[in-house]
Amino acid sequence: MDDDRVLEEQQEQSAWLRALVDAVDVGVHAVDARGLTIFYNERAGALDGLAPGEVIGKHVLEVFPSLTSETSSLLRVLRSQETISHRRQVYKNYRGQEVHTTNTTRPVYSGSRLLGALEVAADITEVQHLAERVVDLQAAALPGKPGDSAVQGMVAGARQGSRTGSASVRWSLDDIVTASPAVRDVIERARKVARTSSPVLVYGETGVGKELLVQGLHAASPRSRKPFIAQNCAALPGPLLEGILFGTVKGSFTGAENRPGLFELADGGTLFLDELNSLPLDLQAKLLRVLEDGQVRRLGASHVVPVDVRIMAAMNAAPEDVVLQGLLREDLYYRVRVVSLRMPSLAERPEDVSVLARHFLAACNQRFGTRIRAIGSDAMDVLHSATWRGNVRELKHVIEAAINEVEGDVIHAADLPPHVKPARSAGGAGGLRAGSGASGASGGATVPGGTPGEALPERLMNAERHWISEALTQTEGNIARAAAILGIPRQTLQSKLKKFDM
Repeated sequence: MDDDRVLEEQQEQSAWLRALVDAVDVGVHAVDARGLTIFYNERAGALDGLAPGEVIGKHVLEVFPSLTSETSSLLRVLRSQETISHRRQVYKNYRGQEVHTTNTTRPVYSGSRLLGALEVAADITEVQHLAERVVDLQAAALPGKPGDSAVQGMVAGARQGSRTGSASVRWSLDDIVTASPAVRDVIERARKVARTSSPVLVYGETGVGKELLVQGLHAASPRSRKPFIAQNCAALPGPLLEGILFGTVKGSFTGAENRPGLFELADGGTLFLDELNSLPLDLQAKLLRVLEDGQVRRLGASHVVPVDVRIMAAMNAAPEDVVLQGLLREDLYYRVRVVSLRMPSLAERPEDVSVLARHFLAACNQRFGTRIRAIGSDAMDVLHSATWRGNVRELKHVIEAAINEVEGDVIHAADLPPHVKPARSAGGAGGLRAGSGASGASGGATVPGGTPGEALPERLMNAERHWISEALTQTEGNIARAAAILGIPRQTLQSKLKKFDM
């Protein structure tokens, strides 16, 4: 009976393991010490164009005849007993489809005995194709750049009618709309910095206009008629980003082709690396080497290529904090922050709210063919009281949203999106501007200040009751949404409702 129970438990554990292996969104392939497949999940089958039943129990080379004992990472790990991490691979599956993966393969032991090898493969086919398409289009837009075999045809086809310089630069420093002395100071510093080729680090909160500043800096520089190429370091996985930045040569990994990287495409111009702190640390070391030497080596290449590229980088956190968190190498930080420019948040430049709001209104009128002539004082009061966590970008989208809602030719508070109607500074009490609720019951009344002679604790309690009631009215009794408007946890709001017997 005990043996039956042990067998049953083993079968249950096996069932759980199979369910886990099939549930993950990566391909899982495990072989024993002889190279026979013991695990092969459905995701791996989808990548390879095979059913798990066609693979399990068979030798790797029997199922994948295009591989050899040298090119199969599973067999290579069995032989070397060393882990291979994040290795790129390109192959054609049984359906003839080209598949791009990044693989990690490691030996599996029981004590000191080698049981086999386990490989986890993440599908990056779609991301790879999109990234290569972007690089190809960037190459096609750059006059005078030599075309590698992978991009030559596209470059030749796209050159016709292209203009000198980089078509990706749309903004100059004069396009930065501001009434803020702090921002004007940043712009003037940028004009001075534009004269040299020193690296520039721009930082500030999300949506403050870092890329606009970088584009303007490039446009004001002697490199303005040379390429400007931007890459978000958080947009691609590390193994793919390495090839995109530095380029590849045929045979550098399975399926690799001769392809220039962004450094080569940006030669003579500017390479903008957004969210630099998202770049994997090993790539940060390679980036530092390129900055120090002025030379780039494609993946798998035996020679280096000299490049003349100005690096501009950006991040949405204070660089010193990012370094302390271990997200940015200290040596790279000192290399790229030769010049550092901080763009102030919208909260630090309240004078820009009305200026930018009117600018975005005019831009939307031109874009949509609308004729909204003004932003009412009630709406402008709400805009000035908002926190703008998304900064200028959020303000732009709020004005566009209001244009979609307005019925007359003036934007009023009621036309603004609900999430900006609460006024965080109004009366210091919870964050709703009276009269901003959906019902408009307050009719524009101010925050209740209490009656003469009323003690401060009573005034505060009555004000708190008022804002809670306003939020519940606006959300039609939805506690979770009301708590979000008030900026407090749902449990806190529930406690206050009991306290005030509401």
